[in-house]
Amino acid sequence: MKHISKTIRIAAAGAVVSSLGLASAACAHAIWFAPRATHTALIYGIGGDDLDMVKRFDLVQQVHAYDAQMKPVAAKLTVAGPLALVDSQEDPALVSAVMYNKVWSKPRNGGEWVEGGRDVVPDALVSEKNYKFTVYVRRPLSGPIPALPDQLLQIVPVGKIPETKGAPLKLKVLLRGKPVAGVKVLTDFVNDPDATPLKTGPDGAVTVKVRNQGLNVINAVTTVPSDEPKRIDHLEYEATLSFALGHKPE
Repeated sequence: MKHISKTIRIAAAGAVVSSLGLASAACAHAIWFAPRATHTALIYGIGGDDLDMVKRFDLVQQVHAYDAQMKPVAAKLTVAGPLALVDSQEDPALVSAVMYNKVWSKPRNGGEWVEGGRDVVPDALVSEKNYKFTVYVRRPLSGPIPALPDQLLQIVPVGKIPETKGAPLKLKVLLRGKPVAGVKVLTDFVNDPDATPLKTGPDGAVTVKVRNQGLNVINAVTTVPSDEPKRIDHLEYEATLSFALGHKPE
């Protein structure tokens, strides 16, 4: 897999949260892992919209997998018909991915988002470079989820993930491995993407209620300073954490 460029890493390392109130090209779309039959698929979309991930396959820069002790195991992403599936000889407990979703600009006249920066849309209302991050907990881990090097923005459970719908779940949002305040968090990105978001506190933490006795996808989004000030206004980082709770025996 390709690696995030050194320039992006440097920009993120010294980043400060900014422009949280701006409209965004990609806050309406994220990536997350979800079970599909007996496989694990990487999804691109929002709410119930499961869009064409195969068309965006080459934008996925990294995929990693880990066992229950968070030791790396071999895995890759493969195309299977209309799906992008995790291919591994192991049974990963956790998988993660990074997607570069290009540069987009919002025209000042209110038209559709246009691919490209201010070099393409000079009077854009906003121009941004978009990165998507995701972590999927497939089965219980033996310890906490650490800050993962590839996840520049990451949602981390504090303690164990509850087993029942409605239980409280404390989360921390990390930017380059450090807790970050003021990040918008949606507790049910698939079933309620238009909900009013929560925001992380000064310690980067937020407590949510687990929404579903099934698949849960939690979303966080923030911006960091531009690495190309003449072309884009900022970088947008969007992260998801997904996990599925078991149901009662049939």
